Amino acid sequence: MDIKLAPSSLTESKVGLVALPVFEEDLGKKGASAEFDAVDAALGGIVRDIAKQEGFTGKAGSRLAIHTHGKLPASHVVLLGLGARGQSDLEALRRAAGTAAKEAVRVNAGKLAFAVPGAWSAFDEARAAGEGLAMGAYRYDKWKSKKDDDKKELKQALITAPSFKKNADADAGLALGLAVADGVNFARDLVNEPAMTMTPTLLAQAAQAKLKVPGLSVTVHDRKKIEQLKMGMFLGVAQGSREEPKLIEIKYTPKGGARGAAAKAKPLALVGKAITFDSGGLSLKPADAMVDMKTDMAGSAAVFGAMWVIANVLKPNFPVHAYVGTCENMPSGTAYRPGDVLVARNGKTVEITNTDAEGRLVLGDVLTYAVEQSQPRAVIDLATLTGACIVALGMYTVGTWSNEDEWANKVVDASKTAGESFWHMPLIEDVKDNLKSPIADMKNSGARWGGAISAALFLREFIGETPWVHLDIAGPSTTDKDGGYQVKGGTGVGIRTLVDLVRSLEA
Repeated sequence: MDIKLAPSSLTESKVGLVALPVFEEDLGKKGASAEFDAVDAALGGIVRDIAKQEGFTGKAGSRLAIHTHGKLPASHVVLLGLGARGQSDLEALRRAAGTAAKEAVRVNAGKLAFAVPGAWSAFDEARAAGEGLAMGAYRYDKWKSKKDDDKKELKQALITAPSFKKNADADAGLALGLAVADGVNFARDLVNEPAMTMTPTLLAQAAQAKLKVPGLSVTVHDRKKIEQLKMGMFLGVAQGSREEPKLIEIKYTPKGGARGAAAKAKPLALVGKAITFDSGGLSLKPADAMVDMKTDMAGSAAVFGAMWVIANVLKPNFPVHAYVGTCENMPSGTAYRPGDVLVARNGKTVEITNTDAEGRLVLGDVLTYAVEQSQPRAVIDLATLTGACIVALGMYTVGTWSNEDEWANKVVDASKTAGESFWHMPLIEDVKDNLKSPIADMKNSGARWGGAISAALFLREFIGETPWVHLDIAGPSTTDKDGGYQVKGGTGVGIRTLVDLVRSLEA
């Protein structure tokens, strides 16, 4: 889909659908919104009456579609609620843009015009609208033999505002928004792909293909290298599958980074969980719980998407490194067993009490490696790690743990700017008793209670004194319903937050 900025008015736009975000106050009296008044006048002054009859109040997330009956070039107008002026935010605008993209497909508009309200900066509005439109138009129908909406493809979207004429800030905002949406949609594709065609090898190949970007280098290591690195936990998880494990390293180097100040700047390190299918191993999951386990690599998908945006658009003046250990967790005659003791790269020994607590084992070795290789200013991991986090925070919020409050606050602040929901969780030392083992340094799984905290405390054993943030994305990594810019399946959660975090940092 082609998305452009345009200074034209909605009433003059030659499109199939006019999308008008409105605040609650816009429905009251004339003068609150010039665009609303213009559309209302073009339709004979009936829009406010229709809204009243239909119970449309402009509440955030609401919509009202109206047929224009030839009174505008567009066949339909859709009003999109933003909530109360002064209490609304850019996330409401982003969601409205996503809804507009879906509405355009529903009415077979082909082209739409989306008017931003002028309540925020040109940069922010262009970015939010671009992200919402591009993410809302996403479809994953690769495996459908009949694609019902082929004829309803949204081909072009105009983001309109009088201030967008030769506006460099708006241009920059749109460029960032479209790059972020591209990274998110790439991550969605990876998460939505069946495990049979998204094995560790194919995941590594997909990352290599996408990340052929100036300033980025991608290195993929095989089992032999993983053995040389003495990643005993990673290898233990991988040994039950015939699919070969891979260790993926991605490095962004600033322009001129081979020399000068950029070369001396400490990198930010990102680590993503990438279990391309999680059966639970010999601690086998129930059948229903296994259906969505192709998505257990969503953390790595977010890392790949973020690195694409970082190298393409952000181009920070400090290095960013990413590390992903990917394998399958399968039951077989060679699978690791409950009661086994694995030796981690950092020398710690781990008694296995549950082979379905595998993600933390792979992450532990990769975190150790990331800290050793990058000596980073901070390391951030993203993982669909625990069902316990979903119990605690639900399906929409990312659990956030850290050994340093300053970095936790930076990440949470970035999530607010990005429009994602993150919540700072505690690292309660007493919970660590759950991980005590009578025969090894620790167990990989503790008691049921405080399970998400136990997992975070386990990971902390592998990062030393490095500032570290752990993001449990188990809930919001996927969604089971369409709405706003969300589409059933993978969400790409974490990418927008990582992008805004990097934007906030300096070398």
